[in-house]
Amino acid sequence: MQSIPTQEYWVNTDHGRLYAKRWLSPAEQANTHPPIVLFHDSLGCVALWRDFPSQLAQATGRDVIAYDRLGFGRSDAHPGKLERDFIRDEARDGVSQLRSQLGIDAFVAFGHSVGGGMAVGCAAAYPTDCTALITESAQAFVEERTLQGIREAQVSFWQPGQIERLARYHGDKASWVLHAWVGTWLAPDFAGWNLDDELRRVTCPVLAIHGDQDEFGSTLQPQRIAARVEGHSTVEIFAGVGHVPHRESTDAVLALVTAWLS
Repeated sequence: MQSIPTQEYWVNTDHGRLYAKRWLSPAEQANTHPPIVLFHDSLGCVALWRDFPSQLAQATGRDVIAYDRLGFGRSDAHPGKLERDFIRDEARDGVSQLRSQLGIDAFVAFGHSVGGGMAVGCAAAYPTDCTALITESAQAFVEERTLQGIREAQVSFWQPGQIERLARYHGDKASWVLHAWVGTWLAPDFAGWNLDDELRRVTCPVLAIHGDQDEFGSTLQPQRIAARVEGHSTVEIFAGVGHVPHRESTDAVLALVTAWLS
């Protein structure tokens, strides 16, 4: 894979600094196409996207921007616990500052897992600027399959060395990251959470990607995303694929996203 230039940033917010990184597409048209902004999952960060942002920039001919949410990766520690509306609130908090300080006008929102919900929130909050929305393995509502997957993952993290593995990416914030995920989703008052209101305000085209073996959500999730959006939406189900299609079927995801954006 050809190496492409990158830029790193520190984004100031009221609660701490966010780390961000930009992959600069070598394509001549990169400056004329809105960049793709990536939103990571509940245990994720910029580093855990691995080679995907670079591959995405080369395949689509667009710049790709990823950032660590507050409390994750290289960003500053979160000052407290996640609130019930943390998914929709990311659009007016971290994303607002990211866009302002990096000079991001029009953009494509691409989110994985809970990051898919945040991408939905951004498409709803910035309808004239978000030109396209891509969700991957996103949760649009709470279903038992999601909760069971989290319970099983919680047990696996009790095994020796697992929290240390998470600490490679989040440092001394690793325990907070894990508890924020498990504690938020398994809380009784989160059971009725959904993205229906945000989805109804999305006006751009939507591509909802999902694996039929996703342990954190059934195919009812992308179907609900498509059903609630009033504009054009496309659902793509990857057979035999789990929760991380961009890692499990990288070439297929790159080809799909590139063709769809074209």
